[in-house]
Amino acid sequence: MTASLKQKILEVCEKKIAQKGTAVGVSFYAFFKNKNDNPELLMEAATWWIKTHKLDHFEKAIKIKQLVEKL
Repeated sequence: MTASLKQKILEVCEKKIAQKGTAVGVSFYAFFKNKNDNPELLMEAATWWIKTHKLDHFEKAIKIKQLVEKL
């Protein structure tokens, strides 16, 4: 995982947790704008999420944050 994607995931998860608490869920789309302006980065996130970790579409932000922090 690239450093920029890792940083983006951590920022989004921390923001969502701060706003809505530790029960808040996210999908890998939460790390991108509605416009797909970086398909390579989106595919990197999707591959990490779906193929590498076999995660459900929505997961707890705290879980994602912990997985990324271990990288």
